[in-house]
Amino acid sequence: MSSPSLKDQVSPEEWQLRVDLAACYRLVAAYGWSDLIFTHISARIPGPEHHFLINPYGMLFEEVTASSLIKIDQQGEKRSESPHPVNRAGFVIHSAVHAVREDAGCVLHTHTRAGVAVSAQACGVLPISQQSTFVLASLGYHSYEGVALYDAEKPRLQADLGLANHLMLRNHGLLVVGSSIAEAFLLMYNFESTCQIQLAAQAGGALTEVDPRIIEGVGHAMRTQTDGLGGAFAWPAMLRKLDRMGSDYRE
Repeated sequence: MSSPSLKDQVSPEEWQLRVDLAACYRLVAAYGWSDLIFTHISARIPGPEHHFLINPYGMLFEEVTASSLIKIDQQGEKRSESPHPVNRAGFVIHSAVHAVREDAGCVLHTHTRAGVAVSAQACGVLPISQQSTFVLASLGYHSYEGVALYDAEKPRLQADLGLANHLMLRNHGLLVVGSSIAEAFLLMYNFESTCQIQLAAQAGGALTEVDPRIIEGVGHAMRTQTDGLGGAFAWPAMLRKLDRMGSDYRE
């Protein structure tokens, strides 16, 4: 399902964004977070137009390339030529976030088994792992309203997200808001790990919770751990991992 290269038809900035977003789709597939052709990762293209890149609906995440990504507007309408459709209904959640968060360079949403399982637990995310402390420092919850098809849900989702970078969609899955694609990937990696660890720990007996004071200082710990670079610290290593698997995502 190759697409004609757009490298010479878009700005260098947009092309780099396309390469990074295609890489993110491939990594999500490689880590087992994809849900067939469903869910999305959207990235905002710099500029006043509020245009975004999103996956061609119907492609597996492992098939996405830089050139196959589709440019859309805030309503989910195509703003560039593409033979592929866009799942407009699936963009409801993403457009809601992008509309109120200027810092949202990338929005990543998943339906993983661990994420959905914890989203269905009344307790939500428990402070029982180092990973969970980073999530709990910036976490919101949004109640399930059915498949997200309608704009009427947007104000409630926006209010539940607020300024948080992690949003647990009850009975549905996980969502993260990153300032960049690299940042969003790292946030989701940690969010997914948090849920997997929680389910494993709950199967093993009584739990030991982290002191709440540790969560209050977690922002400083993360900046120290990543040398102040956040997701950009790990991203080059992730691209090297992906390139060893194949570099056709860059096409």
